[in-house]
Amino acid sequence: MWPTAFLICALSGLLAGCNTSTETSTLALPFYNTPDFTPVFLENSSEIEVKVPHRIRKFSFVNQNNETISEKAIEGKIHIANFFFTSCPSICPKMTNQMKKIQDSYRNNKDVVLLSYSVTPWIDTPERLKEYAQHKGVISGKWHLLTGAKGEIYDLARKSYFAEENIGYTKDSTQFLHTEHFLLVDKSKHIRGIYNGTLELEIQQLIKDIEILSTEK
Repeated sequence: MWPTAFLICALSGLLAGCNTSTETSTLALPFYNTPDFTPVFLENSSEIEVKVPHRIRKFSFVNQNNETISEKAIEGKIHIANFFFTSCPSICPKMTNQMKKIQDSYRNNKDVVLLSYSVTPWIDTPERLKEYAQHKGVISGKWHLLTGAKGEIYDLARKSYFAEENIGYTKDSTQFLHTEHFLLVDKSKHIRGIYNGTLELEIQQLIKDIEILSTEK
């Protein structure tokens, strides 16, 4: 049976290309260009700059090790972002556990980085984030817990990551930011997926989608 199957594959490969790998098409995941998360599907990478101008913009915050982390930390890397606070009694502990699953799935992949931005930065100092990181098993260099000026974090969350379900950037920094969303961002800082960080099935899909992004050319 095996030689016959191989021969069929070889012959059909002359006509249509015989692909025995699991590699996906170049742009298998949609792009998200607006805060209403209308998916934009592209067939050719040459269309990206024209049809998907939105990217995660420049930023600069401090992580749990009191290190300055900027957009340079995600340059040429896939990253997953979420928004949390260490004193959150509701959804944040579950989201942190889910982020740890993602971290552990890609702990040896240097092209995957996790960013968790504190939405109570006036409470979540680097020292407090360090203690939280040690308690939750956060790997330094792989997963950054970030703090900084409240207005800058909220602005980045709403205007760059479109972090809330509603059109986030119509809100101002006086309105508390609390969202269960995880955002998947590609190596060029384009948003490629949004997931509910409290749901196991969506986290499993996110892990699969990271793998898909890693195959993009």
